[in-house]
Amino acid sequence: MRSKDPEKKKEIADFVDKYFFENHCTPTTREIANNVSLGKSAVHNYLAEMRDDGVIDYDRKLIVTEAIQKRICEYNRAGVWGFVPCGGLTMEEGDVEEYVDLPISIFGGGELFLLHAYGDSMINAGIDEGDYVVVKRQSYAMDGDLVVAYVEGEGNTLKRYYEDEENRTIILHPENEKYPDIVAKDCQIQGVVRKIIKNV
Repeated sequence: MRSKDPEKKKEIADFVDKYFFENHCTPTTREIANNVSLGKSAVHNYLAEMRDDGVIDYDRKLIVTEAIQKRICEYNRAGVWGFVPCGGLTMEEGDVEEYVDLPISIFGGGELFLLHAYGDSMINAGIDEGDYVVVKRQSYAMDGDLVVAYVEGEGNTLKRYYEDEENRTIILHPENEKYPDIVAKDCQIQGVVRKIIKNV
């Protein structure tokens, strides 16, 4: 069987890369066909040959070029949510506002999300109103961790976590002497703070 046009292969790969970096997903064969002047079946045949040549990974749904593989390996896509209070408790929680790519070398792996901080109860931990808080989603914490916690149906808050084993309670400690500790019989850990991105 005659090999496919190498220029057309490059055109397909370039379009797939451009589409991925703009939309955070790979295009369908129809979308590729509409942009490289080929029919859908011809696009599929090109992709199959490119896969067999080791140029891409392709499973009839996801197309992964070398550039996309590098981005997947080096970055972690995190959703930016609403505000988390650094003061009193609140029920406020929004939908994802946008997604951002965080370098794994700086922020680490795992499922990450970002929250806007507001209030002043965590200023001694270096968290000011308007900062972004990068949180690793997990359901457990160690003493001294900064956590986003949901307390007894009251709402979410950002505090330092401690366990009081003697009294069988959880202490959520603000890093500002103006505020008292939040003492709860139980809380749901939403995640542990990884990094703070300052709003300067």
